[in-house]
Amino acid sequence: MNLPLRTLGVAPNAWTVNDAIADITRPQKIPQPVILSTETKILRLDLAKTAILVIDMQNDFCHPDGWLAHIGVDVTPARQPIEPLNNLLIELREVGVPVIWVNWGNRPDLLNISASSRHVYNPTGEGVGLGDPLPSNGARVLMAGSWAAAVVDELEQLPEDIRVDKYRMSGFWDTPLDSILRNLGRTTLFFAGVNADQCVLTTLCDANFLGYDCVLVKDCTATTSPEYCWMATLYNVKQCFGFVTESQGILTALQNSQKPHA
Repeated sequence: MNLPLRTLGVAPNAWTVNDAIADITRPQKIPQPVILSTETKILRLDLAKTAILVIDMQNDFCHPDGWLAHIGVDVTPARQPIEPLNNLLIELREVGVPVIWVNWGNRPDLLNISASSRHVYNPTGEGVGLGDPLPSNGARVLMAGSWAAAVVDELEQLPEDIRVDKYRMSGFWDTPLDSILRNLGRTTLFFAGVNADQCVLTTLCDANFLGYDCVLVKDCTATTSPEYCWMATLYNVKQCFGFVTESQGILTALQNSQKPHA
């Protein structure tokens, strides 16, 4: 008599087991190849192995009542990715590409945050830094679970989306992001969010070092830094770490993949 098999793990990194058998073959996902134009090359990539990371599109960085605005930064540029991201994420979800929100969200006790990290954002020790309440609403700066660390209201998050808290500029440092991506079998990553030259770039660099294929989505990414920082980021991504495209290029690739072949 054959005993029923039960699934252990998250597909595609899952086994099926019973008292007598452990099937560790991990059935493959059906490939979803698309052709994507980038600024340097035409890519053939597999959507079944792709995810999008949306980095730090949260109130502290993008809202006029958030932390950056409080310390005098014009957050207008940080809001520019909102509309193209809303258009893109709808279509990516439709074809099964996971949306992963990577937000800076510290522990309430800041036990894993060094003095040097805190100094970057509060060099005199007298200002409003990591974990301190915002004067406008009392939300604690970059604190997990606070309004300050929440994604801006204009971007829709769905229950099936994945959320990862980070504690440094890179989304891979001391977080489960790498393990999540490997369990999901995702090796190609689209990058979006803010700031392009800081948290987006450092996360993209670490992804490249870990062996992921990296594509920066230009109009879904922005920075409040000077223009030369933006230009240097684009140069370095294309030169060293991956590829640069626009959201419309991805949408066109998705549309073309759904057309019947002659």
